[in-house]
Amino acid sequence: MKIFIETLGCPKNFNDSEFALGILEKAGHIEAESPQEADAVIVNTCGFINDAKIESIEKIFEMAAICGSEKLLVISGCLSERYQKELYRELPEVDLFIGVNDYDKLPEMLAQAEKGVQQFSFRPQYCDFNDPMLRKIGNNPYTATIKIAEGCNNICTYCIIPYIRGSYRSRKKEEILEEARRLSAAGTKELIIIAQDITYYGMDLYGRLALPELLTELCRIDGIRWIRLMYCYEDKITDELIETIAREEKICNYLDIPIQHASDKVLQAMNRKSTKKSILSTIGKLRKSIPDINIRTTLITGFPGETKEDFNELYDFVRETEFERLGVFAYSREEGTAADKMKNHVRQDVKERRRDSIMLMQTEISLAKNRAKIGTVQEVLVEGKEEDGSYYGRSRYDAPEIDNAVLFTSSRELFPGDFAEVKITDAFDYDLVGEAL
Repeated sequence: MKIFIETLGCPKNFNDSEFALGILEKAGHIEAESPQEADAVIVNTCGFINDAKIESIEKIFEMAAICGSEKLLVISGCLSERYQKELYRELPEVDLFIGVNDYDKLPEMLAQAEKGVQQFSFRPQYCDFNDPMLRKIGNNPYTATIKIAEGCNNICTYCIIPYIRGSYRSRKKEEILEEARRLSAAGTKELIIIAQDITYYGMDLYGRLALPELLTELCRIDGIRWIRLMYCYEDKITDELIETIAREEKICNYLDIPIQHASDKVLQAMNRKSTKKSILSTIGKLRKSIPDINIRTTLITGFPGETKEDFNELYDFVRETEFERLGVFAYSREEGTAADKMKNHVRQDVKERRRDSIMLMQTEISLAKNRAKIGTVQEVLVEGKEEDGSYYGRSRYDAPEIDNAVLFTSSRELFPGDFAEVKITDAFDYDLVGEAL
C-alpha cells in the first residue's frame, strides 16, 4: 500500500511521522509523494492552540475530499488524542483514528481498515519509545531532530500537552546516542535536540539533570557539525549547562527559552517556576559566558487577569532585554486547562493588539541586530537554490522554519547540506543577504 503522511504542528510531530513511516515501510508499505497517488492518507494533527486545531480540521476535510471512497483516511496526533470521541462521532468519512502512542499498531489496523471496518485506537497508557532503527530518514537528512524525552511535568495552567502526552519520560542515553550515530551515518550535520522540556532530561531516570553530560557525548559523534537546543525551561538552565554550551564548539550558540511573560503575577498564574528576576539572571549569565549567544523566546499576551500594568511590564522587559529571536501568541483559551476556568479573561481584540505591539517593536530590534552583522562572515547551512541561481540557508543562530534566512550568491555550485562561509552585505528585518567566499 502507498502511504502519504501530512504532518502539522511542531518538530515533535514531524519526528513522530518519521517513525510512523519507518514502521509502515518495515511492514511492506511504500511512501507516496502526494495524497493523490496514495492508497492511504494519514493526517498527523496538532491540537495545541485554537489556530492549530482549525488548521488540522481544515486539512482533514481537504484530505477527505481527495480520498473520497477510494482511499483510506487516517487521523493521528494530538488533536486525535485530545478529541477522540468527538472526532469519531463527527467524521464518519475517516477510516481510522489513532493517538500519539499507537503508531506501532498502524500496519495491523490499516489491514483491517481495508476490509471496511472503521477503527478507533487510543492506548490508555503511554508506551515506550520507538526503536531508533525504525525511523524513516528523509531524502535530505542534513538536518534532523532527535527526541530525548516525551511528556511534561510542568503543568502550566494554559497548556494541554501533559494531558495528551503524559508525564515526563526520559529516553535512555544509550538509545539517544545510538540514534544520533545512525543519523550521522545517514548524512545528518545539524542535530536538533527536542522534547517538551529538554532541560529536565534525566531527572526521572538518573535522579539528576543530565542534559550537559548527554550533550558532551553527542559532541563526540563524528559527522555532526551543529547541535541545536530547543525548548529549554529557564528554571533548569544550570551553570553546568551554560558551561557545556560555552565549551563545546558543536553546540550552536543559540538557545530556545520560552519564558511566556515577565510579570511575576502572570507567571505565577501560569504556574511557571521562573520569576522576572530569575529570567534576567539567567539571560545575564548566558550573555556573559557566551557573548554571541542568540536567545529565542516566546511570549503570551492576554493571559487571564493580565492587566494593562502587567502588559506594560512585559513590553518594557522586551524592549530592554532585546531578544535576538521572538515570537508572540495571543492567549488561546483551551478547554480542560486550569486557565480556562480562571476569571477576568481578556478580550480577543486586546490580546491581539498587545501581541502586535510587541511584534512591531521586535521588528525594529531584529533589524538593528541584523544590521550589526553586515561585514561579518557567517557559517551557513545551504538549504536550497533559487531560480535566479542564488542560494538560501541558515546560520548557526537560526532554527529551521521559524527563524531568519541567509540569502546569498556563490561562484561555485552548492547543494543542500553543504556549508558555506558567507560575507554579509545587507540586512532586512528577518533575513540577511551576502556572498559566499
